[in-house]
Amino acid sequence: MTEIEHVDVLIVGAGLSGIGAAAQLVRERPGASYAILEMRSAMGGTWDLFRYPGVRSDSDMFTLGYRFKPWTDEKALADGPSILAYVQETAREYGVDRRIRYDHEVTSASWDSETARWTVTARHAGAEVRLTCRLLWACSGYYDYDEPYDAQLPGLAEFGGQVVHPQHWPEDLDYAGKRVVVVGSGATAVTLVPAMAERAAHVTMLQRSPTYILSVPRTDRIAVGLRKVLPERAAYVASRWKNVGVASGIYGLSRRRPDLLRGLIRKATTKALPEGYDVDTHFNPRYDPWDQRLCLVPDGDLFEAVADGRAEVVTDTIDTFTADGVRLSSGRELPADIVVTATGLKVIFLGGARLEVDGAEVKLPETMAYKAMMLSGVPNFVFTVGYTNASWTLKADLVAEFVCRMLDHLDEGGYRAATPRRDPTVAERPIMDFSAGYVLRALDDLPTQGDREPWMLRQNYVHDVRTIRRGALDDGALEFSR
Repeated sequence: MTEIEHVDVLIVGAGLSGIGAAAQLVRERPGASYAILEMRSAMGGTWDLFRYPGVRSDSDMFTLGYRFKPWTDEKALADGPSILAYVQETAREYGVDRRIRYDHEVTSASWDSETARWTVTARHAGAEVRLTCRLLWACSGYYDYDEPYDAQLPGLAEFGGQVVHPQHWPEDLDYAGKRVVVVGSGATAVTLVPAMAERAAHVTMLQRSPTYILSVPRTDRIAVGLRKVLPERAAYVASRWKNVGVASGIYGLSRRRPDLLRGLIRKATTKALPEGYDVDTHFNPRYDPWDQRLCLVPDGDLFEAVADGRAEVVTDTIDTFTADGVRLSSGRELPADIVVTATGLKVIFLGGARLEVDGAEVKLPETMAYKAMMLSGVPNFVFTVGYTNASWTLKADLVAEFVCRMLDHLDEGGYRAATPRRDPTVAERPIMDFSAGYVLRALDDLPTQGDREPWMLRQNYVHDVRTIRRGALDDGALEFSR
């Protein structure tokens, strides 16, 4: 019988989070054994998967970059290939690239309290592969890589042109001189529209309702200036904290004075568009700022494309697709050669893998998230999910630091397991107080959060620095057992 390979830490996913997690392990616990299981044939996650025109970060790179590895490019909002190169460089620098098992799709993970080990089953080359580990770490993000959300657009099968989803962008798609309709108004749509407008005959962004869109400089001049007077590491730290402060201030203002922030964004949008443009129809959302994610556009490229006529924003609902385009509820028809369905993602936890603890299936809606990174009643299991109101990596870095501290604590105390134990007096709340469609569609299948710490999700990096990076591990909720 073949012996099953065992590692101290098994990481699922070789994207931005997984590479950062492994690099932190190498830095903080150089003797630990680990492996990374990646379902795809390349590292990079989101930044390798998405290949649509203009793909870029929707957070500044001084906070989307790792805390331990400075982002040295001048671009604050970076393009996808640059981010992928940064992730790949990090993997090579820490030797992480040699620990990735590609084309390994995790299907199940089972914890056994007697041996204090996880047994993880993955599908590889048509066969099952098993590994055991002391700690299982899910860094696979929260959306389905294989299948995007299907918005069930009426009559789409009748459309005679080409239909494309950004998650599966054809490498050979030629849209030069073509009429393009992009259905959607989120970060992907506002990225696609100005990028495609450079070559297409005309691009229309068709939205049911507007999204808050804010123009930001493509290059962070303060960060560039700091590099001229400070060492690279110090300049990066200063730029990172400056941007954390700005983002936290904007989010805080959105919670305290939503009408004020709404007015400021509207004023900036009006200034960026031609005089008389109907801003209230196309760029004035019904919800408050940061009830959904705020979309950033570098140097106002979307507004520029609209202002010079290369692109158009249409706010309406779809009656049906026709052979030649889209007929709207208002009766207007939008001619199209290509339709891009930028209608969102499908949320899935741990890639849909089944979790068990001592033979009993873990039902996610019956669990409560501890510090938004562990599950009640599930030992030695950690997941990385970033902030909705700030850079993903800010939270990913904190989770990685916490894991290293927790493993040190297990070793020092002679413990075998760390298990969050839910207090029955803690009331349940939805895991995310966020009205984005992809979140609302998935809430019934996700863990809950609580009404007080450490079960409450604060969405506040400065707060989490205190509680996750520096807070006591023995907090009465995380149980350490021998």
